[in-house]
Amino acid sequence: MAFALVPPAPGHPAGERPASPRPHARDVSEDIERRLASRRLRLERLTGLDSGPPRHFRRPVERPFTAEERGRVTILFGGLTWKHERLLQAVLEGCGHRCQPLPTPDRSACEVGKQYGNNGLCSPAYFTIGNLIAYLQRLEAQGLSRQEIVDRYVFFTAGSCGPCRFGMYEAEYRLALRNAGFDGFRVLLFQQDHGVKADVGQSGLRLTLHLGLGALNAIQFGDAIHDLVYRIRPYEVRPGETDRLVQEAVSVLAAALRDREPFSLPDRMPPWIAGVLGRRPGVARGLEILGKIYDHLYGETTRAALHACRECLDRIEVDRTRVKPIVKITGEFWAQTTESDGNFQMFTFIEREGAQVVVEPIGTWVMYLLHQAKARLYRRKGLNVPRDQGLWRWLRSRQADEWRFRATWLKLLLGEVLCADRYRRVSRAFGHLVDPLADQRELARLAHPFYHQLARGGEGHLEVAKNIHTTTHARAHMVVSLKPFGCMPSSQSDGVQSSVVARFKDMIFLPVETAGEGELNAHSRVQMALVEARARAKAEFQRALASTGRRLEDIRSYVADHPELRQPFYPVPARPGMIGVAASFVLHVSELMDARPRLVSIGRAIAGRRTAAERGSTDYVHEG
Repeated sequence: MAFALVPPAPGHPAGERPASPRPHARDVSEDIERRLASRRLRLERLTGLDSGPPRHFRRPVERPFTAEERGRVTILFGGLTWKHERLLQAVLEGCGHRCQPLPTPDRSACEVGKQYGNNGLCSPAYFTIGNLIAYLQRLEAQGLSRQEIVDRYVFFTAGSCGPCRFGMYEAEYRLALRNAGFDGFRVLLFQQDHGVKADVGQSGLRLTLHLGLGALNAIQFGDAIHDLVYRIRPYEVRPGETDRLVQEAVSVLAAALRDREPFSLPDRMPPWIAGVLGRRPGVARGLEILGKIYDHLYGETTRAALHACRECLDRIEVDRTRVKPIVKITGEFWAQTTESDGNFQMFTFIEREGAQVVVEPIGTWVMYLLHQAKARLYRRKGLNVPRDQGLWRWLRSRQADEWRFRATWLKLLLGEVLCADRYRRVSRAFGHLVDPLADQRELARLAHPFYHQLARGGEGHLEVAKNIHTTTHARAHMVVSLKPFGCMPSSQSDGVQSSVVARFKDMIFLPVETAGEGELNAHSRVQMALVEARARAKAEFQRALASTGRRLEDIRSYVADHPELRQPFYPVPARPGMIGVAASFVLHVSELMDARPRLVSIGRAIAGRRTAAERGSTDYVHEG
């Protein structure tokens, strides 16, 4: 092994090496900080952020929507079906507002939303804000300046809070509008718990009892028509007839809602009673409110509009002998409601695959909010009563809390009763072809072993409850839950659904996450699940037909001879254990065919007795 000899450095003894200079630790950190500051300054100059000290974010104060602007500012809204939007537009126009529903969002709207919005939003946010920006850009292309658009249009949307991104939509909408060049565009927010926010300018949107009751009618009429379309269209004999006549029926309802005259108490009573009430304004105001409620919900105008709508739809000819599996739609509110690319046009796709879709009414969500408010009210009862005081003051505070509880509870109960009873009457007007609103207490009871009813977020326990309710009450062969990609509340429900499916072995449940892409994969999964649902529907129909002892050709021949059986509102009684429409229908027609000879024989026997009695003879033929 060779060793190299290093000569000693000058000024140092032999064998010693000079100590290398080692910088102090503080000098190193200062050098790092200096370099970081230099790099940060260079980046700030490149991005234009070196204009001053850092500023904390403050929510911008929007220009209010005032009453003076009501006649020249157009309210834009969307997110529901075209039936609901057409009817809500009629109500707003009837109350003196200018409004315009946004077009149905498509995939290009989602791309626009991704272009101008933040990363990580769910598909309802991208589709909604992208659809709004695309509409504003079309207005700009037609010749309006951006300032004119900001001055002459406002956007009306829903808001909420809770454990999901929905609570941030308002801020995200404003950010995307600013990024798109429409800074200052006003967003009116309707909170599900607090109504229209006053800090965005409530005065321009005139919230009256006439508007509120009209909106309730519009929502419930839209729910009924939306449900009827998917119950009738799969069985229509002439393709396209349902869509054409539904357009006509919605136009009839919209005209009735738009042209309805506000209820006026003095116009409905003799002058001498009006004079008496004029001296008692409190009583007159109460009677005016009750009169408006009755006129909107049960008045002649409402009944006539529903009757005219039914006459339009009653011209559709249906064939109920077609065997179709029934698919119930649940999931996140927007995804289960929209008829757009936002849920991959899932309703249309399922119908093309030969199934019947059962949609969820918006009224179920309204009833859920009322029921949840009552449940939270019970849980918070007595929490505001201070305990560190004397007995007498404690009793007075407890009594005041009890009165507040009873007053709030009574208001919520009245809202539940009115909504449920009104929708029940709408269902009766359409021959009970539309199911009444589900009992929220039963839904909470069914879901509670799996999902606590006070757990917030999305639709809460409803997704689990509707799945169990549909299965245990034999309402559908299959349940499809539609929700945005990455929706946290729906993901929680899907986690619980695995336990539910393990408990109910016959359940066919399919969760589908929707986004701007992935349509082919979602449709493929639904197709595979429909194979089993279709097999169950066919087996059920074959059992029903075999129990009648008749051929399908005989059933159809009898239906051809009786036109009332081909009307969409003909009442077909539900059969225990039978889910499909065709199975219940053949059982009913078979009973009619069995009853007809007996009725003819009884009629002939009665006629024979009358003839013999007239001849004074007891010699007649009994054909019973």
